[in-house]
Amino acid sequence: MPTRPDETRPILAQLRQRIERLERSSGRARDVLPFGLADLDRRLPGGGLALGALHEIAGGGNGAVDGAAASLFAAGIAARSKGKVIWCVTRHDLFAPALAQAGLLPDRLIHVECGDEKSLLACFEEGLRHGGLSAVVAEVARLPMIASRRLQLAAESSGTIGLALRRWRRQSEAADFGQPTASVTRWRVSVVPTEPLPVPGVGRPRWLVELIRCRAGDSADFEVEACDGQGYLALSAKVANRPAAKEIGRRFAVA
Repeated sequence: MPTRPDETRPILAQLRQRIERLERSSGRARDVLPFGLADLDRRLPGGGLALGALHEIAGGGNGAVDGAAASLFAAGIAARSKGKVIWCVTRHDLFAPALAQAGLLPDRLIHVECGDEKSLLACFEEGLRHGGLSAVVAEVARLPMIASRRLQLAAESSGTIGLALRRWRRQSEAADFGQPTASVTRWRVSVVPTEPLPVPGVGRPRWLVELIRCRAGDSADFEVEACDGQGYLALSAKVANRPAAKEIGRRFAVA
């Protein structure tokens, strides 16, 4: 007995969804969010930060100062994603005016306070699966492989970018940042001295941004000026004006 067309439509729709998920997981149909810096974007597969993927960000070795820079780096990425953003925390120290300076305005930000790391990871995953958000940021101390795989799959299913902002209460927890995870990229941000100005004043903050892991790509490090009001980085004048042959240091990333 022949199958009626209205009976096959749900099956075809399910098959299309499965194919789309497989394409996203293989990287063939993944959209990207460019940084707007050619030197940085060309080091990333597809020319930008992969959407529908999990990315890790941490501060360098200068405690709260570098941690704040890492938060602003994440805020700049979220600001450029053009949609509602969830920011999950376990501490009560998120400073909205600083995020706004990096382009992430309060009317786009949904602040979620969690009681512990377990609840935070659950909120992180639910936010990524929602499908109506442009980015989800979560301040996590530990990121086990199993949890990171769940987050990566959740991001792939919705196309939402996930930013795991690594923060530690104790220095001993920082060693967890070197453990394997399912994240597509891993970044480390450190504060460096600002460029001297020709007149008295404070220059634009500068960061050393290290891409220390990139799936299917190279690692690299960049000296950049901090995010502007739209979330964009800029090459510092010293780097931008030097000969192109003198590339910023790079090393091959372990995927």
